[in-house]
Amino acid sequence: MTSTDDILYEKRGGLGLAVLNRPKALNALNHHMVLSFSAQLDLWEKDPEIRVVCLMGSGGKAFCAGGDIRAIYDARQNGDPIPTEFFRDEYRLNDQIARYSKPYVALIDGIVMGGGAGLSMHGAYRVGAERTLFSMPETGIGFFPDVGATAFLNRLPGELGLYCALSSARLMQVDAYGAGLLTHAVKREAFDDILTALETTQDVAETLAAFHHEPLASGLLARQSLVDKAFSAKSMEKILKDLEKTAGKTGREATVAKIMAETLIEKSPTSLHVTLEQMRRGRGQDLRNCLVMEFRILNRILQADDFYEGVRAVLVDKDHSPKWSPPVLEEVDSAVVASYFEVPDGGDLTFDG
Repeated sequence: MTSTDDILYEKRGGLGLAVLNRPKALNALNHHMVLSFSAQLDLWEKDPEIRVVCLMGSGGKAFCAGGDIRAIYDARQNGDPIPTEFFRDEYRLNDQIARYSKPYVALIDGIVMGGGAGLSMHGAYRVGAERTLFSMPETGIGFFPDVGATAFLNRLPGELGLYCALSSARLMQVDAYGAGLLTHAVKREAFDDILTALETTQDVAETLAAFHHEPLASGLLARQSLVDKAFSAKSMEKILKDLEKTAGKTGREATVAKIMAETLIEKSPTSLHVTLEQMRRGRGQDLRNCLVMEFRILNRILQADDFYEGVRAVLVDKDHSPKWSPPVLEEVDSAVVASYFEVPDGGDLTFDG
């Protein structure tokens, strides 16, 4: 197995295996890993002996917990330039995975969040073990669901994608599979056998199907009607109002609506407004158009204060009490929200080929 320390590569028969290797950081992505993996994908795509590529994480706790956002925070604190190049290359990698000409398998065990979703959800095969924990938690730190989430969350049934984008909902294996984020549900103990089978397979779909087991019914899908009703509202204020109205009733649905409303209230009001607009604009758009839009939002959001306040509250001081600006949904100016979708000073994201 060849190594660039943070990511390992091995050629096993017809399988190109990549392993994210920052277990102490829950395999969080840094710029070097993005560039290295992109280059390795190019090499494997040109290698006639490689028939399938597989990506997995090391350490047993996470596939990949996202990008190294603490580095962005530290750059601002130190007065250094904000490294938007990381996001530019990460988004290009997301597109590269989606367009990859050979079967691409993400073998997921544990946490898959943020940038980790970008490495997995654009591939043809998303194979999750029983400890899979999916989330796009960005609105809770004053950020937004990026890495192509506009595209892959909008593919979920009804308003489930918008619900996940706004609320940072956590989906276990059963819900991630039921919603369509995972293509296969497997046992963690089968990973070695799956890799061995992929070394010689002539039919990846058939090989993975042999390891798949149908999970129990999804609890998330059981809440579909509530999610669809509340999250189809035209504005964030109306979404929250509808949830609070349902929460004032009795029964199981009222309890769920109360939890949803309380969860949204904790998020950055600006991030919620921007994310709602992002998801609505992204419906029906292809991945590249979504990534271009996300790069616009990114450049604007890194100039604002909520992201840095969110990182401070969650990752630095860990008091989990961010002071959002503005503090409530009603005070977010629609003109400010619109500005997040303007072409950045440095120009739009571009792609090769």
